[in-house]
Amino acid sequence: MCQLLGMNCNVPTDICFSFTGFRERGGTTDIHSDGWGIAFFEGKGARLFLDPQPSSTSPVAELVRHYPIRSTNVIAHIRKATQGSVGLENTHPFMREQWGRYWIFAHNGNLREFAPQFDGSFLPVGLTDSEQAFCWLLQELRRRFGSAMPAYPALFAALHELTLDLSQHGEFNFLLSNGDCLFAHASTRLNHIVRQAPFARAHLKDQDVSIDFSEVTTPNDRVAVIATLPLTDDEVWTEMPPGTLWWFENGAPVRTLPTRPGPARRAG
Repeated sequence: MCQLLGMNCNVPTDICFSFTGFRERGGTTDIHSDGWGIAFFEGKGARLFLDPQPSSTSPVAELVRHYPIRSTNVIAHIRKATQGSVGLENTHPFMREQWGRYWIFAHNGNLREFAPQFDGSFLPVGLTDSEQAFCWLLQELRRRFGSAMPAYPALFAALHELTLDLSQHGEFNFLLSNGDCLFAHASTRLNHIVRQAPFARAHLKDQDVSIDFSEVTTPNDRVAVIATLPLTDDEVWTEMPPGTLWWFENGAPVRTLPTRPGPARRAG
């Protein structure tokens, strides 16, 4: 299976520290060596870096590790192929335009017997179940809301209903963002941490690298980091219960909804 990394912040922030550890899982400290990618939102624009090579040895990943791109929303992915061959067209994250905004999506899992009908508004280029799911999600959101983007509570509710449908086909951990919010579905495994004042030091699990966040932040900064598995070994990460959909905005969780039977949750 693949691994996911996301970041949502209240001020533009670079992801160099987290990505330094995350990239090692693509072939060095873990087996996810079938490609990797990362997307940064900058205003209404998005920078997308993709490489079908292992992230731990990729020159493009080395560039990103040293390139302090500041963004309020970032999505990264390292791949262990289940559906679709190893190749650029099957490398996450995927990007599409909807309602005049770029949308970025990455998926960890395996959807079985998933063969959606497409109306032509969004079509997959590669052969992954992940890209099919992304195109289907955007298509169904457009069918529901038409040409005008809804308010975020209505969007989150619709995304929740569609996630319920997709989750019936198998493991469906995903990250989705349009540059304003970041939505995360913990189908089986996701963790998150919110870093805010008072900031402290942190040490990576996958590299002997530490950072003192108090030296590179202001007291008003707030950063939420979402990862398949915790990236540091000296911080307290929150396990996102399996079967929950999360809405992050301005560096904190806003709301969660269950995608398995159980009571609705609120966070914030």
